[in-house]
Amino acid sequence: MNEQAPDRMTYREACRQAIRDALIRDPRCFVMGEDVGLYGGCYAVTKGLLEEFGPERIRDTPLAESVITGAGIGAAIGGLRPVVEIMTCNFSLLALDQIVNNAATIAHMSGGQFAVPLVIRMATGGGRQLAAQHSHSLEGWYAHIPGITVLAPGTIEDARLMLAAALADPNPVLIFEHVVLYNAEGELDPAITSVDIRKARIRREGRDLTILTYGGSLPKALAAAGELAAAGIEAEIVDLRVLRPLDNETIYASVGRTRRCVIVDEGWRSGSLSAELAARLAEDLFFELDAPIRRVCTREVPIPYAAHMEDAALPQVADIVEAARGLVRPE
Repeated sequence: MNEQAPDRMTYREACRQAIRDALIRDPRCFVMGEDVGLYGGCYAVTKGLLEEFGPERIRDTPLAESVITGAGIGAAIGGLRPVVEIMTCNFSLLALDQIVNNAATIAHMSGGQFAVPLVIRMATGGGRQLAAQHSHSLEGWYAHIPGITVLAPGTIEDARLMLAAALADPNPVLIFEHVVLYNAEGELDPAITSVDIRKARIRREGRDLTILTYGGSLPKALAAAGELAAAGIEAEIVDLRVLRPLDNETIYASVGRTRRCVIVDEGWRSGSLSAELAARLAEDLFFELDAPIRRVCTREVPIPYAAHMEDAALPQVADIVEAARGLVRPE
């Protein structure tokens, strides 16, 4: 029996292959966004697709996020499968009315008569010196809204396979791709052809504490787990992957087992996804905990441009290690 060797690729290439595969599989699928065609996408994710699929399916749009999203909603209701690209989640605020008041509500307000199978991809996060208006992490805001699914692929596998699952969903799905991951490399097992977009995944098993994280913070959490292991502390890493709906079952099982929890979230602490997770754990798992819940989040400032200040603002490996040590072996 011949087994295919794992494919090694970048996160960017995994995203590109996912889009290309969707376009090949379904003639109703098309991509729409700023610079997705001639320029190949601001992060080069759609590079080469215009030449292969033509301008009817790879559509460059004006700089008008609300218009792009509204057109995508209309196309989805009309039976197409649009993939809308918004350059950065900071700019998605210009489309907030379309996402929150239309995409998320139409199926409910029509009594299920109209589905909105719309997928919106957008870059998120800091770490590339793009300054405040291009570097924030707003996925936690969208995880607040019923009616949409919010995904945050943190691995090559999820970058490659989450899009297909999102397009199969009859309701709107938002995919947040962290900017520091586009150049990351990893292997994709050819035997894995689909992923579940309702479940979190344990990326590393451990006995002493659970680290809950997602997206661009996942590699940092794994690096922190490596440092902790060298000190005799075994951290279990839970990749949330799906920020709405949260997979309580996997989260609770892990924290219930380790009895300690650090939440790593690149969003600001106040009103964040980390706050929601901490509240749920306090409400439902309080008597299982042996220590307070700790959070490692971005400092509550607009993301700075200067590299050393940006690093100081964002969660870092050392911050995660310190928080974990404080729970397991407080000095």
